Amino acid sequence: MRARIDVDNVSVLFPIYHANSRSLKKTVLAAASGRLGQDQQHRVVVQALREVSFTLGSGDRLGLIGANGAGKTTLLRVLAGIYEPVMGRVGVKGSVSALLDPNLGMNSELTGRENIRLRGLYGGLPGHALRQLEEDVEEFAELGGFLDLPVRIYSSGMVVRLGFALATAIRPQILLMDEWILAGDAMFLEKARSRLENMVRGAEILVLSSHSEEVVLDWCTRAFWLDQGRVIEDGPPEAVLTRYLGRPLKARQRETV
Repeated sequence: MRARIDVDNVSVLFPIYHANSRSLKKTVLAAASGRLGQDQQHRVVVQALREVSFTLGSGDRLGLIGANGAGKTTLLRVLAGIYEPVMGRVGVKGSVSALLDPNLGMNSELTGRENIRLRGLYGGLPGHALRQLEEDVEEFAELGGFLDLPVRIYSSGMVVRLGFALATAIRPQILLMDEWILAGDAMFLEKARSRLENMVRGAEILVLSSHSEEVVLDWCTRAFWLDQGRVIEDGPPEAVLTRYLGRPLKARQRETV
């Protein structure tokens, strides 16, 4: 089955409770100007996504750009099935891996090793594949004895290592990525880059949120500029970035992953 994503007129609203408080209203209005509305229950809501439509097929590499709070991560979470749109329809065909949060899908009270096994069981892996998954993650994450301790005592860097290793151990048809995956110490990034690039190459569809001009140019064939929950520009990454940044891009040699 070929991978495909169909998004038709999708909107996501987040209710704001206790919004009748005058001080809260003032704060919210200042932070989300132009994005407040009312739902059918007459509650004040933030319009996180508004009437977004697009289609992606095998070979598409979509970059999401825009200011913080523009709706990039919300769109990724809708595609991953974490958020349910209040209007519109989302159709996703193909296996999905979502690199959205290093803690995504992990139970902090369990050990790192137990989380690996749970992820494998959730993915329907048979016994021998579970063992291979555990060995792969253990070797890559390099957590040593911490792998058998609860995740809640891990440092943020250790959580990123485990989350990255888990998220990249199983190859999906559709890869959803937020920019946390590109954070971390230099040694970790150097080790992770080839593994991540191989995963990107192997995926049929990539949807990536990033503030990095270089990453979007190198990895994407199409870009959305999101602003206040709407797609206001859709096209080749060079053209969309030029409009978004308000300046010509620096001369460089593009190397698509």
